[in-house]
Amino acid sequence: MIKNGYLVAEDYFNEGVIDQKDRLQSVTKSITSALVGIALEQGCLSGVDQKVLDFFPEISENIIDVRKEQISLRHLLEMRSGYPREEDDQALWNGLLSGNYPPLLKHFPLVDDPGTRFHYSNLSSNWLGIIVDRSCGMNLKAFAEEKLFSPLGIEPGDWGQDSEGHNNGCGDLHLSARDAAKFGLLYLNDGMWEGKQIISSDWVKASLQTYSVNEAFVKRIGNFRDIGYGYHWWTAKANDYYVSIAWGHGGQLIVLVEELDMVIVTTSYPFWLEHNDQSWKHEKAIIKMVSKFISSIPNK
Repeated sequence: MIKNGYLVAEDYFNEGVIDQKDRLQSVTKSITSALVGIALEQGCLSGVDQKVLDFFPEISENIIDVRKEQISLRHLLEMRSGYPREEDDQALWNGLLSGNYPPLLKHFPLVDDPGTRFHYSNLSSNWLGIIVDRSCGMNLKAFAEEKLFSPLGIEPGDWGQDSEGHNNGCGDLHLSARDAAKFGLLYLNDGMWEGKQIISSDWVKASLQTYSVNEAFVKRIGNFRDIGYGYHWWTAKANDYYVSIAWGHGGQLIVLVEELDMVIVTTSYPFWLEHNDQSWKHEKAIIKMVSKFISSIPNK
């Protein structure tokens, strides 16, 4: 836990240690979002309303559903592209595991018009990662190390790749809990780190807004309610506190409580490729613990 910029509490269990680099699962999505923001600042990208298919010319000429031509980077960031949640269908899940992602822009069906509804889509994050890769001319991990991790003093571990060598934008980045906390603190401080603007404050603010609320697969967990989504960050309320959450399967969390100047990080067994009642029970227990703690803090 970071409070007022200081590490005030930490503990490790079940043979965990301070320098252990954990698979953060979908916390990776929030870092991918940060890299999109940095790519915009660097001029690799011109704006969030750029059309996704512009970055995939090998696919764009073969699109049958013309609605896909309207999908923008903004739609991917907000999970409002119209593509489905992969966990709902085994064929879609197999596609996600295939590691061959550009063709799925064509092959996966839209279940809603772009921009109209929230659907949690891992592929949206993978496509964003490929877009940053193609636009900036370096893979996502190398770009992150140069523009984000090195300035923060973060030493990343492994970051899984797809069949073409692109780092997976949706997950599989390994960081220590302390390094995850640095990333959270960067966002809590509007993108500023030790007097240097690493990510634009406008991007941080846009990322932590709520564009969809109570549209996800869960509307309340523990004391977190009104669960919504920004640019690859979850949002919620705990008591009267507004919180922003980088959230990964199994119970990987970076929770920002701006009003309390607080960052809370949890890491846990990631349940890699395990999506079942046991994994969800474990994940909910951690989320409930964190939400209960935040709610217990008096709001002065």
